[in-house]
Amino acid sequence: MTFDVRIEDARWNETGLETICEKVFQNVLTYFDMDSVNYEADLLACDDAEILALNQQFRNKSTATNVLSWPSRDRRSPVEGVPPNTLDAEQDSFLGDIAISYETCLREAQETQKDFEHHFTHLLVHGLLHLLGFDHEYERDARIMEKIETEILGKMGIDAPY
Repeated sequence: MTFDVRIEDARWNETGLETICEKVFQNVLTYFDMDSVNYEADLLACDDAEILALNQQFRNKSTATNVLSWPSRDRRSPVEGVPPNTLDAEQDSFLGDIAISYETCLREAQETQKDFEHHFTHLLVHGLLHLLGFDHEYERDARIMEKIETEILGKMGIDAPY
C-alpha cells in the first residue's frame, strides 16, 4: 500500500508529486521500522481555494494554510512529551488523509528561499507524522516532532527546516 494521490490543481503535475510521495512515505515509515506495504494514506494536492474551504470546514479558520491532515483515528499520546505508540498494521492500515496547497507551498518556499521540492517534502513528512499521532500543540511535543522531521529529511538529503 502507499499514497493514493488526487490532483485537484494541474500545477502539481509538473512537480514529480507521485515520486516524491512514494519516497517520503517509504522514508517516514522506515524511520519507525514500519513496512510501507502494510499502510496507506491519501493526499489531496490542491490550491489555496480548496484548502481554505477545508480549513474553514474542519478548523473554523478563514485562511489558506500549507498542509492539513486528518488521521483515521486519534493516535496521539495522552501524555505531553511522550511519542505515540507504534502502530499495528492490521488495526491501522489506513493512516488518514493529507491536503497540501500548491500556492501556499510555493509562496513559503520562495519567501524562505528554499527549493520547492524540499519544502513540499517537509510538509508531506509533517503531515504524515500527524497521521502517525505526532503533534506540536505543546512545546515538548513540538520538539519531538521537529527532531524527527529533521532526522528524516536529513536522511533524504534535505537540510533541517528549523
